[in-house]
Amino acid sequence: MTDTDVRSVPVLAPSAPPPPTPRRSSWGFRIRRTAKHVVLVLGGFVMLYPLLWMLSSSFKPTALIFRDPALIPSEIDLSNYTLGWYALEHPFTHYLLNSFAIVAGAVLGNLLSCSMAAYAFARLNFRGRRLWFAVMLMSIMLPIHVVIVPQYVLFSQLDWINTYLPLVVPKLLATDAFFIFLMVQFFRGIPRSLSEAALIDGAGHIRIFFRIMLPLSTPALATTAIFTFIWTWNDFFSQLIFLTDPDMYTVPVALRTFVDSTGESSWGPLFAMSIVSLVPIFLIFLFGQKYLVKGIATTGLK
Repeated sequence: MTDTDVRSVPVLAPSAPPPPTPRRSSWGFRIRRTAKHVVLVLGGFVMLYPLLWMLSSSFKPTALIFRDPALIPSEIDLSNYTLGWYALEHPFTHYLLNSFAIVAGAVLGNLLSCSMAAYAFARLNFRGRRLWFAVMLMSIMLPIHVVIVPQYVLFSQLDWINTYLPLVVPKLLATDAFFIFLMVQFFRGIPRSLSEAALIDGAGHIRIFFRIMLPLSTPALATTAIFTFIWTWNDFFSQLIFLTDPDMYTVPVALRTFVDSTGESSWGPLFAMSIVSLVPIFLIFLFGQKYLVKGIATTGLK
């Protein structure tokens, strides 16, 4: 390159530095952050106050429950738990085991039936698939009070009243459309290449379902199991309708027997056993929280 060529090359002027961004006021930022935390703490306290009040009342004598509204009891009485545990016809363990039996059947039924129905909607091509999928989604809006009378008549004719069959058998027939929709959304996110490769290797839909789809669907299955556990454990209406024998009572129905229509209710033992009944729900949510959040976040339900 000659001197003339060098002189002809334009010299680029250095770019001007970007204008300085205004610095956020440290005091204003701290005030807003503190205000947000204060609002969140107050909101959390408002939501937790009924639970904290019930926990505090379970350690108070019955005579002080409504006269002393403080969260810290002035007088601690542990007899509420002993009285509540043996206050009914059977020890409270009996009703806990009844609830666990129903919950176990409901969870297993929903996991199997809803996952199979979701696989059919997500991966199989059959006539009227979109129509039946729309009908399934519309059934979510159908309240239980609309179908409870026909169900009671049907189960009465089958002689299933005062058994756990009306509470468990429908779960084996994929009647919870919400969980079907949740799993359909999750199955659609699994690459089709996996199932297509398995089909080429000679695997059928049953093998693909159990060997490929289910192992990859742990978050959706865990979400279904957690919600089914909580909803079935807290279900009072259906259990009250189909279970009239005190020996078959579950936890929600047993708690109802503490409340007397004449006003002479055993509030202390009632609150104590209510706290006991919340322990399984707290534990299942505590240990399954990460699967619950992951299952909802990966199924489009944001």
